[in-house]
Amino acid sequence: MTVPFKNILGVHISAINYHSCLRLIESVITLRKKGYICVAAVHLVVECQNNPKLLDGVNKATLVTPDGMPLVWLLKLHGCKHVERVYGPILMLKLCSLAQSNNWKVFLLGGSLGQGAAMISRLALLFPKLRLVGSLDTPVKIFSKKKNGQIINQINKHKPHVVFVGLGCPHQELWMINNHNKINANTLIGVGAAFNLLAGVEKQAHPRVQRLGLEWLYRLCQNPRRLWYRYAIGNIHFMLAILVKPLWQKLRHGLRDYSPFFDR
Repeated sequence: MTVPFKNILGVHISAINYHSCLRLIESVITLRKKGYICVAAVHLVVECQNNPKLLDGVNKATLVTPDGMPLVWLLKLHGCKHVERVYGPILMLKLCSLAQSNNWKVFLLGGSLGQGAAMISRLALLFPKLRLVGSLDTPVKIFSKKKNGQIINQINKHKPHVVFVGLGCPHQELWMINNHNKINANTLIGVGAAFNLLAGVEKQAHPRVQRLGLEWLYRLCQNPRRLWYRYAIGNIHFMLAILVKPLWQKLRHGLRDYSPFFDR
């Protein structure tokens, strides 16, 4: 299954929706293939601008789903009619439902101390037959070589089909990029804030707020100390890049073959 993508500031954002995303994951697991999925908001795109290794690794992912509404809007502006927001927490729940139906094993990596147990309890209530084979809390997101080896061994011991990685952006993406070949699992998915939301650490914005693309403001109000730089500086960086880069292309190449918002 080939998924089209559009190049937004160098990042290959998949023109996808929940249905096609789940079908592709199902195909990967059924065929016993391996890969990793990045759930991309504006923050990840901004992080990729200054980190070539991150950019290269993200663009080698099985999918880079449009988690942020600005990315969805840009994809639609470029003619992707059937694209929809593939939001990390919702994708996680939909995939857990699919995993329950297919008897797949699921492992959770991420969260503060005790959060893994809280997540397992919550998911067990929602999906009583889901095979939750283990979890590891990660209060420290950057691991030593020894610690990383222990984490990989713990995951491999359970041989899960799906590993949900909740280390936060860009730590989870870099961890998947660096370690996916060492892990005995079919699919790694970086779901970021899903761990905090599903464990009740943070409140989720109303769907109407999400559709307006203002979830970032809702999250900022909840945790300004941790998120102010990401949203205040990162969002400005993204908007300026989206506006200025096409103008620079226009100056370089003239009006011919000029397409706003997107790299060639």
